[in-house]
Amino acid sequence: MEAKSSKFSLWILISVFFFWGFVAASNTILIPIFKSNFDLTQWQSQLVDFAFYIAYFIGSLVYFLISLAGGDPLNKIGYKKGLILGLCISAIGALGFVPAAGMGSFYLMLFSLFTVALGFALQQIVANPYVIALGNPETGAHRVSLAGGINSFGTTIGPLVVAYAIFGNIEGSTQAEVGMNAVQTPYVALFAAFLIFALILGLSKLPAIKTEENLEKNIGALKFPQIIWGMLAIFVYVGTEVTIQSNLPELMKQENILGLGAENTVHFISLYWGGLMIGRWVGAIKVFELKSVFDKAMKFLVPFLAFAVILAVNYVKGSPVNDLINFLPYILILIAGFFLANDKPALTMILFGSIAAVMMLIGLFTEGKIALYAFISGGLFCSVMWPCIFSLSIAGLGKYTNQGSSLLIMMILGGAILPPIQGFLADKIGIQPSYFIPFLGFAFLAFYGFKVKSILKNQGIDYDANVSAGH
Repeated sequence: MEAKSSKFSLWILISVFFFWGFVAASNTILIPIFKSNFDLTQWQSQLVDFAFYIAYFIGSLVYFLISLAGGDPLNKIGYKKGLILGLCISAIGALGFVPAAGMGSFYLMLFSLFTVALGFALQQIVANPYVIALGNPETGAHRVSLAGGINSFGTTIGPLVVAYAIFGNIEGSTQAEVGMNAVQTPYVALFAAFLIFALILGLSKLPAIKTEENLEKNIGALKFPQIIWGMLAIFVYVGTEVTIQSNLPELMKQENILGLGAENTVHFISLYWGGLMIGRWVGAIKVFELKSVFDKAMKFLVPFLAFAVILAVNYVKGSPVNDLINFLPYILILIAGFFLANDKPALTMILFGSIAAVMMLIGLFTEGKIALYAFISGGLFCSVMWPCIFSLSIAGLGKYTNQGSSLLIMMILGGAILPPIQGFLADKIGIQPSYFIPFLGFAFLAFYGFKVKSILKNQGIDYDANVSAGH
């Protein structure tokens, strides 16, 4: 494939990653609205995340079972058609919000969100290996990093755009006064966007890539301890990433934190997801194959550039930017972490997991914005973990690589399980103490770095030598 054509195809493909981030982050805006309109407890409000992320598990499980019974479906229809099918399924789910909101049905809305995410599950299974296939396999992780940066841009602007669509034209309204019909507008727009992009993909010249190796009808990937530990790590990572922000609106309502409602704290949700964007942009630097001195310079400058984008988007929205500028010291800690980790995945997991665990402890034992910023900084340190876990987990799997990949995608299930657990704990002991859950999550992820490094070393694999940590 010619380099120019390959790059154009890559940019078309990674645009899909934007939708995943946009919708996932926007769920945080729905949670307090649903909680108010349907008089939900905190754990019940977390069913929004449960419905969304359980779809990834069910979709990946169905795909996995079909592949065992009759071979890899993508090997039959091709990656491109798989992406288009996934987008159409998501479009049906987005359209489902119209009757669900009109009927005022909480469970029908959850089912619509489930359907959107079911389409995303198929897209995830397709897009990650597709991105890797569009070029040199040795730089595949860096292309995933670039795609992750696009994903994170979606997570950064998603809450702001959806909040504007819901709250923006209702002067002086509070979340309690916002009816469910207000939710229809952004999802009708998403319905149209999904279909338009499916059409663009259909007309594009994306190569018809298929997997070449036939998957054996056994679960051979589970013979490798790195995939088992990787499945646990993905479960904990996604659950930790999601539960921090899902419970933030309730946390920020507390008088000892901010004492503000959801309509006045959207910029902090944007900051959390923006933190993931910062780290993922840094991880994408190596895609551009810069000389060492420029690579190091960009590793220092790109976090500030990404932070400037977050500030600019919030300024345009009319959010109080001063609240966000005070987050700068945490970005400096992140930059120091990048230089210390030196693009080594296992070391990155150890270092960033440990730093994030300390931040959660600071949040647990302080108040006001110090506690809030500490919890929000979890997004910064989560940002680098997905590709680290993914690449470490499938190292050495050989012909079982695709099978291992589907098992890892299945473990996005963590995003469905940990938020309700934290929500249940919050109902019992209070919202701030419930952040002991993400503390445990980060502590495990730091331990995972030690464990998987030992496993790979015993297999004679030095994976830290050539894989970037960025997503």
